[in-house]
Amino acid sequence: MDFGSLETVVANSAFIAARGSFDGSSAPSSRDRKYRAKLRLPPLSKCEGLRDSLDLEFQSVCREQPIGRRLFQQFLRADQRHEPAVGLWLDIEDYDTVDGDLRPQKAQRVVATYLDPQAQLFCSFLDEGAVSKVKGAAVGGQEGLLQPLLQATLEHLSGAPFQEFLGSLHFRRFLQWKWLEAQPVGEDWFLDFRVLGKGGFGEVSACQMKATGKMYACKKLNKKRLKKRKGYQGAMVEKTILTKVHSRFIVSLAYAFETKTDLCLVMTIMNGGDVR
Repeated sequence: MDFGSLETVVANSAFIAARGSFDGSSAPSSRDRKYRAKLRLPPLSKCEGLRDSLDLEFQSVCREQPIGRRLFQQFLRADQRHEPAVGLWLDIEDYDTVDGDLRPQKAQRVVATYLDPQAQLFCSFLDEGAVSKVKGAAVGGQEGLLQPLLQATLEHLSGAPFQEFLGSLHFRRFLQWKWLEAQPVGEDWFLDFRVLGKGGFGEVSACQMKATGKMYACKKLNKKRLKKRKGYQGAMVEKTILTKVHSRFIVSLAYAFETKTDLCLVMTIMNGGDVR
């Protein structure tokens, strides 16, 4: 009997069972109550002090941080005065990711919904010159057509709407998330499964976050190898880049911690391959 092959089959089976489904979702039974309790948001009063230590510029809170962006958009949707601006913001971003053949149709829909003075969601804060250019070129649907409108929309939202957000319950929720984000996470939070790949500085293994049951890929970089091959600086550059990337189309960094022997980067896991 080939015990090596048997171990591989068992490891793959355990990994697939842990994933629960193709999209990586998991049943509530796979979540550890002890660790899940640690993810509860703290009382609002415990987070007020973060106002003095965080970068509260519009670009940082509402553009660079996914949780801040999401809460800001929720705040805007809850106020009818801001519905046109947030709707245009989201539709422009959809326009930039839609197939080229569908862009003319999408552009014309944006014009009819937000740029027509008779429309219910007319964006009166936009410059007439920029609006005229978009209307004239909407039939072509070229790439980047709506970017001037997006910049104008974000500039508008960074003013009075953003100041209102800073005084809202949505912003206090943001502070709660930032407090929770700062809490330490270590290797005990994760359950390791099969090795997905190996490299010169370590290996990548599948792991499961105990609190949520979600599957990730954990890149473990051996400290001794990094020191011997002078790769520590490169590892830190990689971590910095992954921290700034937030995309639906590539992996992103979810957690980072270190053990006595390894630097660990926990990243979102891609579907497919031999364990699909």
